[in-house]
Amino acid sequence: MTLEAAPPDTSTRSGPAPITDGRRPPGAAFLVAVFVIVPTLALFAAVPLAWGWGLGWVDVALFAVFYAVSGLGVTVGYHRYFTHGSFKAKRPLRIALAIAGSISLQGSVLDWVGDHRRHHAFSDKEGDPHSPWLYGTGAKALVKGFWHSHLGWIFNRDLTNMKRFAPDLLEDRDIMKVEKAFPLIVVFSLAGPALIGGLVTMSWWGAFTAFFWAGLIRVAVLHHVTWSINSICHIWGERPFASRDKSANVWWLAVLSFGESWHNLHHADPTCARHGVKKGQIDISAVVIRGFEKAGWATNVRWPTTRRLERLAAKKQPAAA
Repeated sequence: MTLEAAPPDTSTRSGPAPITDGRRPPGAAFLVAVFVIVPTLALFAAVPLAWGWGLGWVDVALFAVFYAVSGLGVTVGYHRYFTHGSFKAKRPLRIALAIAGSISLQGSVLDWVGDHRRHHAFSDKEGDPHSPWLYGTGAKALVKGFWHSHLGWIFNRDLTNMKRFAPDLLEDRDIMKVEKAFPLIVVFSLAGPALIGGLVTMSWWGAFTAFFWAGLIRVAVLHHVTWSINSICHIWGERPFASRDKSANVWWLAVLSFGESWHNLHHADPTCARHGVKKGQIDISAVVIRGFEKAGWATNVRWPTTRRLERLAAKKQPAAA
């Protein structure tokens, strides 16, 4: 039985351990570029393909299913569970969340969690891997910062030191098995929709369109939605709660991001299982966590309290837009 360790408190951790640990090999850097650029190029081709041909109901259904599974794998699994320990999960759910997050093609569970814990430890300061404020506050600096926070940081070959930011995952045998299986999960993420689409339609064309829409386009859309939390939600939006950075709420991203765009509360209270805490703030990830809790698969869920929210609102300081 795998013991579940709480994530380290990197927000206050100090010591001799370096932030980074080596550089990504050229071959790995090339593959990262491929899985960033190719789905994005496919996204540009999506409009003409969808205009009267190349998109069927099977493609739409597969897109929706794979987007939901991989997206919630990131938001509920990679983010709220593995990175911040917002709840405890039974072993089958723990493994399933790691696999579901891997299907997103946003990196393995170890890479994603390590980078994100580093982000919180140095949010919008030097050391943050993807802050849009690293180059200054002027117009040109923010344009450069936006590119860096949204996409450019991914091409940085410096690797986050996992011994500092994710020692609990390194010691988890189940998670390290999922980590080692990441290349196979990548193949399934792209080939799975094609196989299902081909079998349902009994055609090679059905396999191709499913691969295109539920594979490449789904990956690209989810990538850019996730990256928008790093970029848009650290530049524009509302900041009703006190945080140490410029994290903000962006309402129009809430549904596509499964509630992640209520980003200000998240940075004000990182371990909270719900990010959309005000009336009308849709947080699909929190609804899923509630379902896991009711099913008995998740325990010790860190739900927000009125007292905690009032204190965070009272502490809010005016922030530059």
